[in-house]
Amino acid sequence: MSCEVYEPEQIKENLRVFFRLQGDDGNIVDGFIPKEKVQGGYDYRFTKLEPAYAGHKNTVETDQESSLVQAIYKYIHKTGDRAFLKETIGGISVVQRMERAFDFLMNHRFNKRYGLLWGATTADWGDVQPEHDWGVYLTDSTHQAIDIYDNAMFIIALDDFVQLVPEQSARWQPVKDGIAAHARQHLWDTSHQKFIPHLYLKGSPFPDDFPEDTIYYHGGTAIAIEAGLLSQEEIRASLQHMIANVKASGAPSIGLTLYPPYPKGFFKNKGMYPYGYQNGGDWTWFGARMIQQLVKNNMSQQAYEQLLPMVKRVKDNQGFYEWYTKDNQPHGSGTFRGSAGVLYQAIQMLEQWAEQQSK
Repeated sequence: MSCEVYEPEQIKENLRVFFRLQGDDGNIVDGFIPKEKVQGGYDYRFTKLEPAYAGHKNTVETDQESSLVQAIYKYIHKTGDRAFLKETIGGISVVQRMERAFDFLMNHRFNKRYGLLWGATTADWGDVQPEHDWGVYLTDSTHQAIDIYDNAMFIIALDDFVQLVPEQSARWQPVKDGIAAHARQHLWDTSHQKFIPHLYLKGSPFPDDFPEDTIYYHGGTAIAIEAGLLSQEEIRASLQHMIANVKASGAPSIGLTLYPPYPKGFFKNKGMYPYGYQNGGDWTWFGARMIQQLVKNNMSQQAYEQLLPMVKRVKDNQGFYEWYTKDNQPHGSGTFRGSAGVLYQAIQMLEQWAEQQSK
């Protein structure tokens, strides 16, 4: 969508900034701001390659590297600008920098015992760990865990990369296949037809008697479907889980992050109260990704039905808000581009499906 409302060169320049701010070990920052606006908070990153911006990174996450590779794939798929792959930044080509991002994950976030990526304990796809008031940095008190979201994002990124650079498939296709197989083996609960929230490496931050495995992660499930990890029957079961969770919680849409939410006080960050922020807040940013997957998997009628409440609240509130409370009140930025982008694509996909049906 960005390439339709901005000049593609502007989008490409933003992608370049992420690579200029890339760490020596290959890691990718979350985002960047003009240097003159830096005011504490984050441990900002400055590099000689990037004169205008300072980068910031939530180290509890394990998705920034995968996200950037996916963004590059989308940019090239939209514009056809394959020459970007050979462009050099600091003497290193874009392709090599993408592989360095993968190397960071394999060298610093790969657990050999389970054959999967790990990160901090967060709520579904979120970026807040429970052990601290802010909760965005790995610390000595972090409880390392494996979840479906990080690994599904990696699978998608690896698939995108192999499509862009098929000559490197011998190296990365086996990695993708291994992550996919191990995700099914260790994270999919066949008896309950759901992904477990976390596979802990050194204990959980939550009380021993807390039944965390009863929590259903909506966002991670949607990304797992995008990664090709679930069968048609499992996708239908997943949708029924989500619809049932919406009904039980009173949430406005299947953008509901997770259900049931973590109890009050389980996260030190005060914004992570039950049905707040990523602890059961309703995010179109992920809900509309599930809509897209329903269309892709021949469930367009269900996709249309589940999309309606998301579109209605955009019109009612005259904005693309980050997230909504259980009573459908908007919170966060009213110009959240992530929400706008996934909704746009979902609507496009439904329109294309409708056109095909009329032929």
